Amino acid sequence: MSLELRGITKTFGSLTANDSINLRVETGQIHAILGENGAGKSTLMNIVYGLLNADSGEILVDEKLVDISEPIDALSAGIGMVHQHFMLIPVFTVAENIILGHEKSSKFGVIDIDAARLAIRKVSKDFGFEVDPDAIVESLPVGIQQKVEIIRALIYEAKVLILDEPTAVLTPQETDELLKTMRELKAKGTSIIFITHKLREVREVADQITIIRRGKVVAAVSPTTSEGELASMMVGRAVDLAPVKHKHQIGEPILVATNLTVRDAMGTAIVKSVNFHVNAGEVLAIAGVQGNGQSELARALINLESHIEGSIKLAGAEIRGSSIYDSLHSGIAFIPESRELDGLVGSFSIAENLILDLHDQQPYAKGINLSASTVLSEAEKRVTEFDIRLQSVSDAVSTLSGGNKQKVVIARELSRPVKVLVASQPTRGLDVGSIEFVHERILAERDQGRGVILFSTELDEVMALADRIAVMYRGEILEIVDSGVTRGELGLLMAGVVTKKASA
Repeated sequence: MSLELRGITKTFGSLTANDSINLRVETGQIHAILGENGAGKSTLMNIVYGLLNADSGEILVDEKLVDISEPIDALSAGIGMVHQHFMLIPVFTVAENIILGHEKSSKFGVIDIDAARLAIRKVSKDFGFEVDPDAIVESLPVGIQQKVEIIRALIYEAKVLILDEPTAVLTPQETDELLKTMRELKAKGTSIIFITHKLREVREVADQITIIRRGKVVAAVSPTTSEGELASMMVGRAVDLAPVKHKHQIGEPILVATNLTVRDAMGTAIVKSVNFHVNAGEVLAIAGVQGNGQSELARALINLESHIEGSIKLAGAEIRGSSIYDSLHSGIAFIPESRELDGLVGSFSIAENLILDLHDQQPYAKGINLSASTVLSEAEKRVTEFDIRLQSVSDAVSTLSGGNKQKVVIARELSRPVKVLVASQPTRGLDVGSIEFVHERILAERDQGRGVILFSTELDEVMALADRIAVMYRGEILEIVDSGVTRGELGLLMAGVVTKKASA
């Protein structure tokens, strides 16, 4: 089934999100749409799926005009969508999530869950998904949850499948599995719109690439186009895809973790007696497949976890057991894994988010009151220094694109005295321009003599930034290696294959 967009325009106040966009997806084609965060990609796809209505323009399916005002119209036209943030109910089973909103009753008036199970098994068999219809969604890995979303679209006979940033939260292994699934869907005649900013994946799987910048289509190219060319077209300038890491003198240990254990509420050890240190002027990367304890370890370093054992010393002083406030003000900057949940208060203004951990300090505090003028003037300085693109610092931070939200977090954390930067998945969901910026800031902290602990599932990022790499597997640090390790060797360690005794 083919899909064509003609002159799609959408504005939000003075902001033009989509500006007369023309796009055609052929039957059985994987059509990638590249663009920076905030370029208008998701807005365009939300219009195609009926979550938003265009101000003007036309949508054609198999050369015929269709009216899509809401998602049920899109589904009826054969268009399905897998959103960047999954639309699943965590405590429901796979089958219950699949039929949600499409419930059918048996002759006895009971919801026919068996029919959903059969349909799930059929689609799973056709595409090798191996998804249990009775599994509770919250117990499934992220990669399997995404397959549940795809199954839901296929069960309702989607012939055009929109995948909006589908690899943003996936591990490298899960990403490879998704790309394989996309090829299988294409082979069976499904047309796929692949929204992403990851250049390697686009060149690997796409048949056609459309690039959107600031709401306009700026290029339509083939996947043979180089990554450098794609990046420059996305951003509108030359982009350095390989960060420059200068050689310099690494100092003494600045943060030391000894026998550090993190337990869940039931007492089960998620992080198991790990030992490591980071030196001043060094990037120590904690690598591993998502779900092996990295998230809990990152949070433990600023005492965000409730059940922590062992020792965390910062510049020789014990901080394990301190409050989060004291941990931050002892000299730890923290970029959390989820900027939405742990990094920002969405309803607060951009200016307010820039001082969340400094609101009670000079020059912002005047007794028990905030100095509004100081908050605004300092926010303007941060906006300039960290190139945060916005309309007003008084706008809610929720109005920003993902990359600019991350810049707000980074600007806040690096605008106070810092000894160690703990960065957890700092470029997840960001475009190439924002990734370049984040990498430069991380290396700048390193070069200024601060310790950096980088938690990342992106192997290219780990190998580009790290001076040493600690690999986590099932809550343990299997090995700590230097930056000369090969991608293959690192992959084996992430799979649990130990080559020599770990050392800290």
